[in-house]
Amino acid sequence: MGSADGPKADETDGDTRKARDTAVSERRFRFLVAGYAVSSYGTFLNMVALNLFVYETTGRALAMGLFMAVRLASGFVAGLVVGGLLARFSAKSIMLWANVAQGAVMLVLVLAPDGMLTGALMAVSVVIGACGTLFMVALRSSIPEMVGEDRRAWANSLSVTGRSLAMVAGFASAGVVVSLVGYTAAFLVDMATFVACAVTVALLPIAGGKGAGGSAPESSEGSKGSASSGGSASSGGSASSGGSDGSVAGKDASAAKSGRRWRPVAFLALAAAPGMGLMVALRGVDAFGSSSHNAALPIYSTSLDASNPAVFVSAFWCVWALGNIGAQQVIQRYAQRTGRSVGALGFGYGTVVMSAAFIAAFAGFPLAVTAVIALIAGAADGLTEVAYTSHLQTLPATLRGHAFGLSATFENLGFGVGMILVAAALDRFSPLAVVGWSHGAAIVVAVVFLLRVAGMRRAGRVGRAGLRKEEAVEGRPDRGDRDGAEVSGG
Repeated sequence: MGSADGPKADETDGDTRKARDTAVSERRFRFLVAGYAVSSYGTFLNMVALNLFVYETTGRALAMGLFMAVRLASGFVAGLVVGGLLARFSAKSIMLWANVAQGAVMLVLVLAPDGMLTGALMAVSVVIGACGTLFMVALRSSIPEMVGEDRRAWANSLSVTGRSLAMVAGFASAGVVVSLVGYTAAFLVDMATFVACAVTVALLPIAGGKGAGGSAPESSEGSKGSASSGGSASSGGSASSGGSDGSVAGKDASAAKSGRRWRPVAFLALAAAPGMGLMVALRGVDAFGSSSHNAALPIYSTSLDASNPAVFVSAFWCVWALGNIGAQQVIQRYAQRTGRSVGALGFGYGTVVMSAAFIAAFAGFPLAVTAVIALIAGAADGLTEVAYTSHLQTLPATLRGHAFGLSATFENLGFGVGMILVAAALDRFSPLAVVGWSHGAAIVVAVVFLLRVAGMRRAGRVGRAGLRKEEAVEGRPDRGDRDGAEVSGG
């Protein structure tokens, strides 16, 4: 009787302890997202304020393009090296120093004399571009260790919600802050947001990083979560991704640890799961399409209201953000109710809907219809963001940082090349035509990706059906060479 009661008590204690640990990790992650949202507000604020400041300082639109190009190039390079950095350092240290560096370079800009402003601006573009990528990759690749494998979708959705709110606040307040208190105050506000995020990261125990070396030298807090989340990431990644086995992960881990093969490891991370490379390529093409609507919106808005073009742009992004945030609420409730995350199909379908919506936004529909289209575009964009991030997080910890780093490189490359080509095309073609072929390319690749995923699922079902049939045959004593040999030999 006592022995029967014992396991029940242990199970109750274990469930209570697990629920308590989950609540603590989720509360800490909410604080981290709050700090991330504050720094994201600073990022979007300085995106507007710095571009205006560069133009006012140099008097040349080419300088703004150069500033953006340097920023994107820095993010491109950071995406290539961040996987190796996560193999050597903890995610917490990378996120901490990324914010410290951004805050410090903004202070340098504020204190720089007039004769050194150009150099200070270039330093800002390099540090902001590189550190933004480092922080983002470290955060996304470490979420399974921070909150557990089964809470990935919830955590991704929460971080996207925080970033969307920050984007609206940053874009909406940038003009007011600059016009009322000037550039110096805007840069100081920006610096303060990075400091606030750095303090948040410093105060929280954050798991992740140092995982690409195969061992798990995480904090004690993280190791508890990794026992269930990190391990399930490896096994779950293999199951869901279609066969990234331990031998592949081990080889990639030793390559990452040596530090001499960080580029091959990044590509092997995508080869570890069927369809993962195509998924990252689609993300790059999607970034190319995003460059088109970002460049075309001011031109299209000017054609609608030349006296005040900023109104349409601001309203469009605000409605887009509302759709994005609304989608995150639906995704969070879906994950909480079903315990499942949005899969690869959600990413493919979301990309198609989002690209089609952005094309329709430039078709000249009435403003009320365009607002609905912007809402749909934002919701689909939010769906793709969570689905994509959640799917890459199914990779083993040994590969995850490299995959996210290479993904960031593809995204920066797609957006940077797109800005160059789109800027040239907008001089000759209408915004609708330019956005149409840019996002049309994303739709084509998304359809190829969806066909690929559907094919893999069909193959998986056929394989499982064959396995069940084989097991049924082996279970009969009169069929099958092994069972038959044992019976006849007996």
